[in-house]
Amino acid sequence: MDFYEFIGNYWWLVFPIGGALGGSVSAFMRNARKWDERRREDKIELARIKYGARAAAAEQARVTQGEIERTLARHRAVNRRWLDYELDVAKLIDFPLMTDMREPLTLDFHRAKRDADALRPDDAAELEDPGRLTEYRDAVRHFETTFDLAEQEARRRRTSDFTVVEQQALTRAKKFIALADDPAATHAERQSAYKRAMRELEGLVVLPTATTDAFEQRIAGAIDAPPRKDPDGR
Repeated sequence: MDFYEFIGNYWWLVFPIGGALGGSVSAFMRNARKWDERRREDKIELARIKYGARAAAAEQARVTQGEIERTLARHRAVNRRWLDYELDVAKLIDFPLMTDMREPLTLDFHRAKRDADALRPDDAAELEDPGRLTEYRDAVRHFETTFDLAEQEARRRRTSDFTVVEQQALTRAKKFIALADDPAATHAERQSAYKRAMRELEGLVVLPTATTDAFEQRIAGAIDAPPRKDPDGR
């Protein structure tokens, strides 16, 4: 039986075979469309994850930078508050507790300052590390808190811990400091006043080296230089 004779005798097979083939082709096309749709969805999801992660990273970097700047600013602010005492002899005479290391609150404050200063990096970019930022931020907060407590106690007590005689010595010392810091006074007056102020404060108020250095530098022209001569050389 040749091909044409077979077709002639079994032409009716075209319908079931064609239907089966058609169904297979349709199923294949449907699966291909579904696969293509899934592929597009996967690409969209990957893009969303990729760009979402990038945006999240950018936002985290922005937040971290802001926290770094705020922490550094808080550190500078507390240091400035301390410098208001450290560079002012008269203020330390009024609030001697700020340098009295026998006082626990004062000792805590100075230790906290040391720790915060030690953790402050030369390059702020180092604080982009989360661990370093957390450690530094905690140290600054502790510095801030201990300074507040020490200052409050110093202002509350002022010179009340001193005897009447000691308070009188502190009052005299303040007067001598004012004279030593007066540019209208003569060289001899300023030099003498400074030395007398230091004698009055001895054993009563601890003046940090930075305090005396700053004061002496401010009046160095009067204390260290020889007396000015008159225009005629006398």
